[in-house]
Amino acid sequence: MRLFLDSSALAKRYVAEAGSDQVLLRCRQADEICVSVLCVPELVSGFNRLRREGHLSARRYRELKENLAADLEQATVLDLSSAVIDRAISCLERAPLRALDALQLASAMESRCQVLLTADRRQREGASKMRLEVELVGAPS
Repeated sequence: MRLFLDSSALAKRYVAEAGSDQVLLRCRQADEICVSVLCVPELVSGFNRLRREGHLSARRYRELKENLAADLEQATVLDLSSAVIDRAISCLERAPLRALDALQLASAMESRCQVLLTADRRQREGASKMRLEVELVGAPS
C-alpha cells in the first residue's frame, strides 16, 4: 500500500500524542510512505515550538530532526512541481482549504496514494471532496 502522510499525521511519528499508535501501525503496513516536501519545515517548526515551550530538550530536538531526516531518506518526498501547484488550485476551488492544506492534498493526489493519513478534520473533508481515501488519526471520525 502506498501511504501519504500530511504534516499533522507525520508529526505523530515523533511526538507521542493521540493517534501516534495508529500512525505507527499504518506506517508499518505500508509498502511506500509518501510525504510533501512541506512536511520538513512544518515539522521542524513544530519541534522548535515544543523546544521553546520547554516540552523538548535541545538534545531531544536534535534527535527528532535526525529521525525525521533518516525517515525521509526512505520515503518518497514530493516536490512542489507545476503539476502539484495545478492540483492545489483545483483543490482550493473545490473545497474550503488553506493554501498549505491544498498543497498537501495535491501532493497526495500526485503520489497516487491508496490512503491519506491526517489529523486535520478540514483536511479530511477536502480529501473526501477530491475523492481520496482518507483516514483521520487521533480523533474519532
